[in-house]
Amino acid sequence: MIQTIREAAMKMASLSIYRGILRRTVPKAFYQLLLSGARCAETQSLQDQTAFLEAWGAFFSALCQRDSSQCFARCLTQTALFDENAFSLAAAGGQPLSQPLKQAARRDLSIILELSQLSPEFLMEESHMGNLGLALPKWETGAPEELFQLEEEACLHSLWEYYRCSGCGMYARYRAFIWRDKQILPVAHPDPQRLCELKGYETPRSMAVENTVAFLKGLPANNCLLYGDRGTGKSSTVKALLNEYYTQGLRVIEMPKEYLMDFPYLVDQIAGVPMKFIIFIDDLSFSQEDSTYAALKSVLQGGLAATPKNALIYATSNRRHLLRESFADREGDDVHRNDTMQESLSLADRFGLSIRFLLPDKKRFLEIVDQLARQRGLEEHIPQLEMGAEQWAIAHGGRSPRVARQYMDFAEAELRQERPLQ
Repeated sequence: MIQTIREAAMKMASLSIYRGILRRTVPKAFYQLLLSGARCAETQSLQDQTAFLEAWGAFFSALCQRDSSQCFARCLTQTALFDENAFSLAAAGGQPLSQPLKQAARRDLSIILELSQLSPEFLMEESHMGNLGLALPKWETGAPEELFQLEEEACLHSLWEYYRCSGCGMYARYRAFIWRDKQILPVAHPDPQRLCELKGYETPRSMAVENTVAFLKGLPANNCLLYGDRGTGKSSTVKALLNEYYTQGLRVIEMPKEYLMDFPYLVDQIAGVPMKFIIFIDDLSFSQEDSTYAALKSVLQGGLAATPKNALIYATSNRRHLLRESFADREGDDVHRNDTMQESLSLADRFGLSIRFLLPDKKRFLEIVDQLARQRGLEEHIPQLEMGAEQWAIAHGGRSPRVARQYMDFAEAELRQERPLQ
Protein backbone atom coordinates (compact mmCIF):
# COMPACT_ATOMS: atom_id res chain seq x y z
CA MET A 1 0.00 0.00 0.00
CA ILE A 2 1.03 3.60 -0.60
CA GLN A 3 2.71 5.09 2.47
CA THR A 4 3.47 8.70 1.49
CA ILE A 5 2.11 11.33 -0.87
CA ARG A 6 5.49 11.38 -2.61
CA GLU A 7 5.20 7.65 -3.28
CA ALA A 8 1.69 8.18 -4.63
CA ALA A 9 2.88 10.90 -7.03
CA MET A 10 5.79 8.78 -8.24
CA LYS A 11 3.60 5.74 -8.82
CA MET A 12 1.08 7.77 -10.79
CA ALA A 13 3.90 9.28 -12.84
CA SER A 14 5.19 5.78 -13.64
CA LEU A 15 1.99 4.56 -15.34
CA SER A 16 2.78 3.11 -18.76
CA ILE A 17 -0.02 1.19 -20.51
CA TYR A 18 -2.74 3.23 -18.81
CA ARG A 19 -0.79 6.45 -19.08
CA GLY A 20 -3.60 7.95 -21.16
CA ILE A 21 -5.74 8.50 -18.07
CA LEU A 22 -3.38 11.34 -17.08
CA ARG A 23 -4.96 13.36 -19.89
CA ARG A 24 -8.44 12.92 -18.45
CA THR A 25 -9.84 15.69 -16.27
CA VAL A 26 -10.16 13.99 -12.86
CA PRO A 27 -6.96 11.87 -12.97
CA LYS A 28 -5.01 14.87 -14.31
CA ALA A 29 -6.28 17.09 -11.49
CA PHE A 30 -5.53 14.36 -8.94
CA TYR A 31 -2.00 13.97 -10.28
CA GLN A 32 -1.42 17.71 -9.92
CA LEU A 33 -2.73 17.51 -6.37
CA LEU A 34 -0.28 14.72 -5.54
CA LEU A 35 2.65 16.61 -7.05
CA SER A 36 1.84 19.84 -5.21
CA GLY A 37 1.27 17.89 -1.99
CA ALA A 38 4.67 16.19 -2.30
CA ARG A 39 6.40 19.54 -2.81
CA CYS A 40 4.47 21.06 0.06
CA ALA A 41 5.52 18.22 2.37
CA GLU A 42 9.19 18.91 1.57
CA THR A 43 9.34 22.71 1.64
CA GLN A 44 6.31 24.05 3.56
CA SER A 45 6.86 27.28 1.64
CA LEU A 46 3.98 29.69 1.18
CA GLN A 47 4.19 29.28 -2.59
CA ASP A 48 3.95 25.48 -2.42
CA GLN A 49 1.20 25.61 0.19
CA THR A 50 -0.80 27.95 -2.02
CA ALA A 51 -0.23 25.69 -5.04
CA PHE A 52 -1.48 22.72 -3.01
CA LEU A 53 -4.64 24.55 -2.00
CA GLU A 54 -5.28 25.59 -5.60
CA ALA A 55 -4.78 22.00 -6.76
CA TRP A 56 -7.14 20.78 -4.04
CA GLY A 57 -9.87 23.16 -5.18
CA ALA A 58 -9.39 22.28 -8.84
CA PHE A 59 -9.54 18.55 -8.11
CA PHE A 60 -12.65 18.77 -5.93
CA SER A 61 -14.34 20.96 -8.55
CA ALA A 62 -13.56 18.38 -11.26
CA LEU A 63 -15.03 15.63 -9.08
CA CYS A 64 -18.23 17.59 -8.49
CA GLN A 65 -18.64 18.36 -12.18
CA ARG A 66 -18.80 14.61 -12.77
CA ASP A 67 -21.02 13.99 -9.75
CA SER A 68 -18.24 11.89 -8.19
CA SER A 69 -17.52 13.62 -4.89
CA GLN A 70 -19.05 10.62 -3.11
CA CYS A 71 -17.33 7.94 -5.21
CA PHE A 72 -13.81 8.97 -6.16
CA ALA A 73 -12.66 5.33 -6.47
CA ARG A 74 -15.37 4.53 -9.02
CA CYS A 75 -14.57 7.68 -11.00
CA LEU A 76 -10.83 6.93 -11.22
CA THR A 77 -11.18 3.23 -12.03
CA GLN A 78 -13.93 3.96 -14.56
CA THR A 79 -11.54 6.29 -16.37
CA ALA A 80 -9.15 3.37 -16.67
CA LEU A 81 -11.95 1.06 -17.75
CA PHE A 82 -12.68 3.28 -20.76
CA ASP A 83 -9.05 4.00 -21.66
CA GLU A 84 -7.83 3.17 -25.15
CA ASN A 85 -4.34 1.69 -24.96
CA ALA A 86 -2.22 -1.19 -26.23
CA PHE A 87 -3.82 -3.67 -23.82
CA SER A 88 -7.46 -2.66 -24.42
CA LEU A 89 -6.98 -2.48 -28.20
CA ALA A 90 -5.37 -5.91 -28.32
CA ALA A 91 -8.10 -7.38 -26.15
CA ALA A 92 -10.89 -5.76 -28.18
CA GLY A 93 -9.39 -7.23 -31.34
CA GLY A 94 -8.97 -10.68 -29.79
CA GLN A 95 -5.21 -10.54 -30.31
CA PRO A 96 -2.76 -12.48 -28.11
CA LEU A 97 -1.03 -10.49 -25.37
CA SER A 98 2.72 -10.52 -24.91
CA GLN A 99 4.03 -11.23 -21.44
CA PRO A 100 5.63 -7.77 -21.03
CA LEU A 101 2.33 -6.14 -22.02
CA LYS A 102 0.38 -8.24 -19.54
CA GLN A 103 2.85 -7.50 -16.74
CA ALA A 104 2.80 -3.75 -17.43
CA ALA A 105 -1.00 -3.68 -17.57
CA ARG A 106 -1.26 -5.67 -14.33
CA ARG A 107 1.12 -3.26 -12.59
CA ASP A 108 -0.78 -0.17 -13.82
CA LEU A 109 -4.12 -1.58 -12.73
CA SER A 110 -2.72 -2.30 -9.27
CA ILE A 111 -1.42 1.29 -8.99
CA ILE A 112 -4.71 2.78 -10.13
CA LEU A 113 -6.57 0.73 -7.55
CA GLU A 114 -4.17 1.89 -4.81
CA LEU A 115 -4.55 5.52 -5.85
CA SER A 116 -8.33 5.23 -5.83
CA GLN A 117 -8.22 4.36 -2.11
CA LEU A 118 -6.37 7.51 -1.02
CA SER A 119 -8.51 9.61 1.30
CA PRO A 120 -8.51 13.40 1.69
CA GLU A 121 -7.36 12.93 5.30
CA PHE A 122 -4.29 11.01 4.08
CA LEU A 123 -3.35 13.79 1.64
CA MET A 124 -3.83 16.52 4.24
CA GLU A 125 -1.69 14.70 6.79
CA GLU A 126 1.07 13.77 4.34
CA SER A 127 1.32 17.32 2.98
CA HIS A 128 1.46 18.71 6.53
CA MET A 129 -1.51 20.96 5.79
CA GLY A 130 -3.94 19.43 8.25
CA ASN A 131 -3.14 21.82 11.10
CA LEU A 132 -4.10 25.03 9.27
CA GLY A 133 -7.78 24.79 10.13
CA LEU A 134 -8.95 25.58 6.60
CA ALA A 135 -11.87 23.11 6.62
CA LEU A 136 -11.27 22.16 3.00
CA PRO A 137 -14.06 20.27 1.19
CA LYS A 138 -13.59 16.51 1.28
CA TRP A 139 -14.58 13.73 -1.04
CA GLU A 140 -15.63 10.20 -0.18
CA THR A 141 -13.51 7.36 -1.52
CA GLY A 142 -16.31 4.85 -2.10
CA ALA A 143 -15.87 1.55 -3.91
CA PRO A 144 -14.00 1.06 -7.21
CA GLU A 145 -15.57 -0.35 -10.37
CA GLU A 146 -16.63 -3.96 -9.82
CA LEU A 147 -13.94 -5.41 -12.08
CA PHE A 148 -11.25 -3.66 -10.03
CA GLN A 149 -12.41 -5.38 -6.85
CA LEU A 150 -11.11 -8.73 -8.07
CA GLU A 151 -7.68 -10.24 -7.44
CA GLU A 152 -4.96 -8.99 -9.80
CA GLU A 153 -5.01 -11.91 -12.24
CA ALA A 154 -8.80 -12.15 -12.21
CA CYS A 155 -9.05 -8.40 -12.75
CA LEU A 156 -6.74 -8.57 -15.76
CA HIS A 157 -8.67 -11.47 -17.27
CA SER A 158 -12.06 -9.84 -16.64
CA LEU A 159 -10.89 -6.60 -18.23
CA TRP A 160 -9.68 -8.53 -21.26
CA GLU A 161 -13.13 -10.12 -21.56
CA TYR A 162 -14.80 -6.73 -21.10
CA TYR A 163 -12.76 -5.12 -23.88
CA ARG A 164 -13.33 -8.15 -26.11
CA CYS A 165 -17.10 -7.82 -25.79
CA SER A 166 -17.56 -4.05 -25.41
CA GLY A 167 -14.64 -2.50 -27.26
CA CYS A 168 -12.34 0.10 -25.79
CA GLY A 169 -11.93 3.82 -25.41
CA MET A 170 -14.94 5.97 -26.20
CA TYR A 171 -16.40 3.10 -28.24
CA ALA A 172 -16.84 1.14 -25.01
CA ARG A 173 -18.51 4.05 -23.23
CA TYR A 174 -20.74 5.26 -26.06
CA ARG A 175 -22.66 3.61 -28.87
CA ALA A 176 -23.65 6.58 -31.05
CA PHE A 177 -21.37 9.22 -32.58
CA ILE A 178 -21.49 12.15 -34.97
CA TRP A 179 -18.82 13.40 -37.37
CA ARG A 180 -18.05 17.08 -36.95
CA ASP A 181 -14.95 19.25 -37.48
CA LYS A 182 -12.98 16.25 -38.76
CA GLN A 183 -13.43 14.27 -35.58
CA ILE A 184 -15.74 11.62 -34.18
CA LEU A 185 -17.73 13.03 -31.28
CA PRO A 186 -19.77 10.82 -28.90
CA VAL A 187 -23.51 11.27 -28.49
CA ALA A 188 -24.18 10.99 -24.75
CA HIS A 189 -27.93 10.52 -25.04
CA PRO A 190 -28.84 8.69 -28.28
CA ASP A 191 -32.40 8.06 -29.41
CA PRO A 192 -33.62 5.03 -27.38
CA GLN A 193 -35.83 3.70 -30.20
CA ARG A 194 -36.12 -0.11 -30.16
CA LEU A 195 -37.14 -2.48 -32.94
CA CYS A 196 -40.02 -3.86 -30.88
CA GLU A 197 -41.48 -0.36 -30.67
CA LEU A 198 -41.65 0.07 -34.45
CA LYS A 199 -44.97 -1.09 -35.82
CA GLY A 200 -45.57 -2.22 -39.38
CA TYR A 201 -43.06 -2.63 -42.21
CA GLU A 202 -41.88 -5.99 -40.90
CA THR A 203 -40.73 -7.19 -44.34
CA PRO A 204 -38.54 -4.23 -45.34
CA ARG A 205 -37.23 -3.85 -41.80
CA SER A 206 -36.27 -7.54 -41.66
CA MET A 207 -34.07 -6.98 -44.74
CA ALA A 208 -32.10 -4.33 -42.85
CA VAL A 209 -31.89 -6.56 -39.78
CA GLU A 210 -30.59 -9.56 -41.75
CA ASN A 211 -27.99 -7.44 -43.52
CA THR A 212 -26.80 -6.00 -40.19
CA VAL A 213 -26.62 -9.39 -38.48
CA ALA A 214 -24.56 -10.79 -41.35
CA PHE A 215 -22.22 -7.80 -41.04
CA LEU A 216 -21.75 -8.40 -37.30
CA LYS A 217 -20.99 -12.07 -37.95
CA GLY A 218 -18.24 -11.13 -40.39
CA LEU A 219 -20.23 -12.35 -43.39
CA PRO A 220 -20.63 -10.41 -46.65
CA ALA A 221 -23.04 -7.49 -46.25
CA ASN A 222 -24.14 -4.55 -48.36
CA ASN A 223 -24.26 -0.81 -48.05
CA CYS A 224 -27.94 -0.02 -47.59
CA LEU A 225 -30.31 2.65 -48.92
CA LEU A 226 -33.61 3.00 -47.07
CA TYR A 227 -35.86 5.14 -49.21
CA GLY A 228 -39.51 6.07 -49.51
CA ASP A 229 -42.19 8.32 -48.11
CA ARG A 230 -41.57 10.61 -45.19
CA GLY A 231 -42.51 9.44 -41.71
CA THR A 232 -42.36 5.73 -42.52
CA GLY A 233 -39.58 4.85 -40.06
CA LYS A 234 -36.44 4.80 -42.20
CA SER A 235 -34.22 6.72 -39.76
CA SER A 236 -35.90 5.04 -36.79
CA THR A 237 -34.94 1.66 -38.23
CA VAL A 238 -31.25 2.56 -38.22
CA LYS A 239 -31.43 3.94 -34.67
CA ALA A 240 -33.28 0.84 -33.50
CA LEU A 241 -30.67 -1.44 -35.10
CA LEU A 242 -28.01 0.28 -33.00
CA ASN A 243 -29.94 -0.18 -29.78
CA GLU A 244 -30.65 -3.81 -30.64
CA TYR A 245 -27.11 -4.84 -31.54
CA TYR A 246 -24.67 -2.50 -29.80
CA THR A 247 -23.90 -5.25 -27.26
CA GLN A 248 -22.59 -7.28 -30.21
CA GLY A 249 -20.08 -4.60 -31.14
CA LEU A 250 -22.20 -2.38 -33.40
CA ARG A 251 -21.63 1.40 -33.35
CA VAL A 252 -23.22 4.12 -35.50
CA ILE A 253 -21.49 7.30 -36.70
CA GLU A 254 -23.84 9.86 -38.19
CA MET A 255 -22.19 11.77 -41.01
CA PRO A 256 -24.08 14.87 -42.20
CA LYS A 257 -24.25 15.06 -45.97
CA GLU A 258 -22.28 18.32 -46.09
CA TYR A 259 -19.27 16.51 -44.57
CA LEU A 260 -19.06 13.69 -47.13
CA MET A 261 -15.85 15.19 -48.50
CA ASP A 262 -14.30 14.27 -45.12
CA PHE A 263 -14.88 10.56 -45.68
CA PRO A 264 -11.14 9.72 -45.99
CA TYR A 265 -10.52 11.29 -42.57
CA LEU A 266 -13.31 9.25 -41.01
CA VAL A 267 -11.97 6.06 -42.58
CA ASP A 268 -8.53 6.72 -41.12
CA GLN A 269 -9.97 7.02 -37.62
CA ILE A 270 -12.02 3.82 -37.59
CA ALA A 271 -10.15 1.43 -39.90
CA GLY A 272 -8.01 0.07 -37.05
CA VAL A 273 -10.75 -0.02 -34.40
CA PRO A 274 -11.94 -3.57 -33.61
CA MET A 275 -15.65 -2.64 -33.73
CA LYS A 276 -18.33 -2.74 -36.43
CA PHE A 277 -19.57 0.64 -37.66
CA ILE A 278 -22.59 1.85 -39.57
CA ILE A 279 -21.87 5.21 -41.16
CA PHE A 280 -25.31 6.79 -41.15
CA ILE A 281 -26.24 9.46 -43.72
CA ASP A 282 -29.74 10.76 -43.06
CA ASP A 283 -32.11 12.43 -45.54
CA LEU A 284 -29.80 12.05 -48.51
CA SER A 285 -30.34 13.87 -51.81
CA PHE A 286 -28.23 15.99 -54.14
CA SER A 287 -28.56 18.83 -56.56
CA GLN A 288 -26.86 18.86 -59.97
CA GLU A 289 -24.13 21.18 -58.68
CA ASP A 290 -23.49 19.31 -55.43
CA SER A 291 -19.79 18.44 -55.12
CA THR A 292 -20.43 15.82 -52.42
CA TYR A 293 -22.30 13.67 -54.96
CA ALA A 294 -19.06 12.57 -56.59
CA ALA A 295 -17.47 11.96 -53.19
CA LEU A 296 -20.16 9.50 -52.10
CA LYS A 297 -20.23 7.84 -55.52
CA SER A 298 -16.48 7.24 -55.28
CA VAL A 299 -16.85 5.71 -51.83
CA LEU A 300 -19.61 3.35 -52.93
CA GLN A 301 -17.75 2.43 -56.10
CA GLY A 302 -14.59 1.52 -54.20
CA GLY A 303 -12.23 4.45 -54.65
CA LEU A 304 -9.11 5.16 -52.65
CA ALA A 305 -11.29 6.26 -49.72
CA ALA A 306 -13.50 3.15 -49.90
CA THR A 307 -15.41 1.95 -46.87
CA PRO A 308 -13.19 -0.20 -44.60
CA LYS A 309 -14.11 -3.80 -43.84
CA ASN A 310 -15.42 -2.88 -40.40
CA ALA A 311 -17.94 -0.34 -41.72
CA LEU A 312 -21.06 -0.10 -43.86
CA ILE A 313 -22.94 2.92 -45.15
CA TYR A 314 -26.64 3.15 -44.32
CA ALA A 315 -28.39 6.11 -45.95
CA THR A 316 -32.00 7.25 -45.83
CA SER A 317 -33.78 9.30 -48.46
CA ASN A 318 -37.27 10.26 -49.54
CA ARG A 319 -36.13 9.67 -53.12
CA ARG A 320 -35.14 6.47 -54.92
CA HIS A 321 -33.01 8.50 -57.35
CA LEU A 322 -30.82 10.59 -55.10
CA LEU A 323 -29.84 13.25 -57.64
CA ARG A 324 -32.68 15.75 -57.98
CA GLU A 325 -33.66 16.17 -61.61
CA SER A 326 -35.95 18.81 -63.15
CA PHE A 327 -37.80 18.80 -66.45
CA ALA A 328 -35.34 21.46 -67.55
CA ASP A 329 -32.57 18.93 -67.03
CA ARG A 330 -34.39 16.47 -69.31
CA GLU A 331 -34.88 19.08 -72.02
CA GLY A 332 -31.35 20.53 -71.76
CA ASP A 333 -28.87 20.99 -74.56
CA ASP A 334 -26.52 18.16 -73.58
CA VAL A 335 -25.44 16.28 -76.71
CA HIS A 336 -25.43 12.95 -74.87
CA ARG A 337 -28.61 13.53 -72.90
CA ASN A 338 -29.26 9.86 -72.21
CA ASP A 339 -25.80 9.44 -70.68
CA THR A 340 -26.43 12.46 -68.47
CA MET A 341 -29.76 11.06 -67.28
CA GLN A 342 -28.18 7.69 -66.52
CA GLU A 343 -25.50 9.44 -64.49
CA SER A 344 -28.15 11.23 -62.50
CA LEU A 345 -29.82 7.91 -61.62
CA SER A 346 -26.71 5.82 -61.00
CA LEU A 347 -25.83 6.61 -57.39
CA ALA A 348 -28.71 4.68 -55.83
CA ASP A 349 -27.71 1.63 -57.86
CA ARG A 350 -24.35 1.57 -56.09
CA PHE A 351 -26.01 0.62 -52.80
CA GLY A 352 -26.03 -3.17 -52.71
CA LEU A 353 -29.31 -3.18 -50.81
CA SER A 354 -32.21 -0.79 -51.44
CA ILE A 355 -35.24 -1.04 -49.14
CA ARG A 356 -38.48 0.76 -49.91
CA PHE A 357 -40.83 2.22 -47.28
CA LEU A 358 -44.25 3.33 -48.58
CA LEU A 359 -47.10 5.17 -46.85
CA PRO A 360 -49.72 2.77 -45.46
CA ASP A 361 -53.30 2.64 -46.67
CA LYS A 362 -56.15 3.26 -44.24
CA LYS A 363 -56.35 -0.37 -43.09
CA ARG A 364 -52.62 -0.66 -42.42
CA PHE A 365 -52.56 2.75 -40.73
CA LEU A 366 -55.27 1.70 -38.29
CA GLU A 367 -53.44 -1.58 -37.64
CA ILE A 368 -50.38 0.46 -36.60
CA VAL A 369 -52.60 2.55 -34.29
CA ASP A 370 -54.04 -0.65 -32.78
CA GLN A 371 -50.56 -2.09 -32.17
CA LEU A 372 -49.40 1.10 -30.49
CA ALA A 373 -52.53 1.14 -28.33
CA ARG A 374 -51.91 -2.41 -27.14
CA GLN A 375 -48.26 -1.63 -26.49
CA ARG A 376 -49.33 1.28 -24.26
CA GLY A 377 -52.05 -0.66 -22.46
CA LEU A 378 -54.94 1.23 -24.09
CA GLU A 379 -56.76 -1.73 -25.67
CA GLU A 380 -60.15 -0.76 -24.27
CA HIS A 381 -60.01 2.55 -26.13
CA ILE A 382 -59.17 1.13 -29.58
CA PRO A 383 -62.52 1.93 -31.29
CA GLN A 384 -62.34 5.50 -30.06
CA LEU A 385 -58.64 5.75 -30.99
CA GLU A 386 -59.25 4.49 -34.53
CA MET A 387 -61.88 7.14 -35.11
CA GLY A 388 -59.66 9.88 -33.75
CA ALA A 389 -56.62 8.61 -35.68
CA GLU A 390 -58.33 9.11 -39.05
CA GLN A 391 -59.32 12.66 -38.14
CA TRP A 392 -55.79 13.35 -36.90
CA ALA A 393 -54.25 12.02 -40.13
CA ILE A 394 -56.50 14.24 -42.26
CA ALA A 395 -55.46 17.28 -40.23
CA HIS A 396 -51.75 16.39 -40.09
CA GLY A 397 -50.70 15.63 -43.64
CA GLY A 398 -51.81 12.04 -44.20
CA ARG A 399 -51.24 8.55 -42.86
CA SER A 400 -47.79 7.40 -41.76
CA PRO A 401 -46.22 5.60 -38.78
CA ARG A 402 -44.89 8.96 -37.60
CA VAL A 403 -48.37 10.49 -37.66
CA ALA A 404 -49.72 7.41 -35.85
CA ARG A 405 -47.12 7.76 -33.11
CA GLN A 406 -47.74 11.49 -32.75
CA TYR A 407 -51.45 10.88 -32.48
CA MET A 408 -50.94 8.16 -29.85
CA ASP A 409 -48.72 10.47 -27.80
CA PHE A 410 -51.52 13.04 -27.81
CA ALA A 411 -54.27 10.49 -27.18
CA GLU A 412 -52.46 8.73 -24.33
CA ALA A 413 -51.84 12.03 -22.54
CA GLU A 414 -55.52 12.91 -22.86
CA LEU A 415 -56.75 9.48 -21.71
CA ARG A 416 -54.33 9.27 -18.76
CA GLN A 417 -55.71 12.61 -17.59
CA GLU A 418 -59.27 11.31 -18.11
CA ARG A 419 -60.02 13.86 -20.77
CA PRO A 420 -62.31 13.02 -23.69
CA LEU A 421 -60.65 12.65 -27.08
CA GLN A 422 -61.77 15.36 -29.47
